[in-house]
Amino acid sequence: MNDPYVTSVAQLKKIAEILKLPADVVEQLSVHDKFLEVHFPVTMDDGSVRVFTGYRAQHSNARGPYKGGIRFSPFVNPSEIRALSMWMTWKCSIADIPFGGGKGGVIVDTKQCSSAELERISRAYIRAIHEIVGPDKDVPAPDMYTTPEMMGWMADEYAKIVGKYTPAMITAKPVEKGGIEGRTEATGLGGFYVFQNLAEREHLDPKQTTIAVQGIGNVGYYIARYAHEAGYRVVAIADSKHAIRNDQGIDIDAAIGFKKEHGSLEGMAGTTIISNEELLTLPVDVLIPAATENVITVENAEAIKAKYVLEMANGPVTDEADIILEKNNITVIPDVLANSGGVTVSYFEWYQNMHDERWTKEKTFSELKKKMDSAFDAIYSYKTQNPVSFRMAAYAVGVSKVVEALKNKF
Repeated sequence: MNDPYVTSVAQLKKIAEILKLPADVVEQLSVHDKFLEVHFPVTMDDGSVRVFTGYRAQHSNARGPYKGGIRFSPFVNPSEIRALSMWMTWKCSIADIPFGGGKGGVIVDTKQCSSAELERISRAYIRAIHEIVGPDKDVPAPDMYTTPEMMGWMADEYAKIVGKYTPAMITAKPVEKGGIEGRTEATGLGGFYVFQNLAEREHLDPKQTTIAVQGIGNVGYYIARYAHEAGYRVVAIADSKHAIRNDQGIDIDAAIGFKKEHGSLEGMAGTTIISNEELLTLPVDVLIPAATENVITVENAEAIKAKYVLEMANGPVTDEADIILEKNNITVIPDVLANSGGVTVSYFEWYQNMHDERWTKEKTFSELKKKMDSAFDAIYSYKTQNPVSFRMAAYAVGVSKVVEALKNKF
């Protein structure tokens, strides 16, 4: 089993060789500024008291306050949280937003908890970590199995502790609690902007370009919808149970409507049912894994026929598979660029809260496009000037900006 933190440090060392970084800088960036483990009691609905374990990792604040999501999952562990916080440092740097990397988590199965229990866990967690978070210190956000509503509870609990409502201490809140218009679409739309830049450079004709999207949750839905509306042929989509295929193209909103009505994509007129595994190996131009991590592995990488893989999930391609895809001349647009629209709009929300502004959805999308276009340009430019993959180019751009900020810090 891969240790995510070991992987993240190995990636940093690989980039350090490309950038010729001094050993002391690599040593500093290989560890975290702070790692907090907390244990807190919560009264459950049946009156029993359970003690939960939570974490908050703060990797580097060289470029600004720590920033990163909070995940609630039975599988949360220190290695994962450390790795994710380091990757957030690079992601924020690549997106050119003034944050460093943070990440948090609580070991809990949300499916086994009532809404009232989740509220009590959310509030207890923020009480346990409140001393190290805040608008100028560390700004959390939702992640796996956490929601805007939960961010609202945490913001409310933080207000009780510090004596005033401080909306900029957390992002992706409900709009009525200081959230930003357009946050729901942000990650998928940001990925679509990245894809548009790629299509322009690679001269892809929408009518002739086929796309398969694995994962039709929030992120997958929006990138599939925007691609469909732009005239690309989305020929396959999948939820966690089924994948459907139609080589003439699938109407995304019609498919989502069908799923809502029938509880599944299975049986939609004009489509054929295939497995999620089959979707990954379809002969399409663009494959978009937008569901979970580690879906392209050493077992199936040789069977991938797409020319481009756009990583909208976090870590959908394993390190070993990455090597195979590169050998087979498949271009992978890495997650740290492709799905950075979410954290970019989180920054806009923080900025809006800090300056007491209210942005329209149009302004949010316009500013997001500028950021994603600029990030793509910097990475594409680095890649054309250096014999490295897109992933290595992205990390090189991100790490070099953090290193520059470290120099100015001391």
